[in-house]
Amino acid sequence: MWKIQKGYDTVSKSFRLPVELVEKLDKLAFENNLSLNQLVIQCLNYAVDNIEDDDDGDK
Repeated sequence: MWKIQKGYDTVSKSFRLPVELVEKLDKLAFENNLSLNQLVIQCLNYAVDNIEDDDDGDK
């Protein structure tokens, strides 16, 4: 179902996330046999790739 690229460069960052969101992500990761990190990377890539541009061109 989900595939993650291997062999990419990484950097360590810390983020504060709502408890409820982390619980949902943990459950999804477990159900799909992924690490939480792999799931978050995929979610962020999807969000960035599918972000809508503003009508006035501001970002």
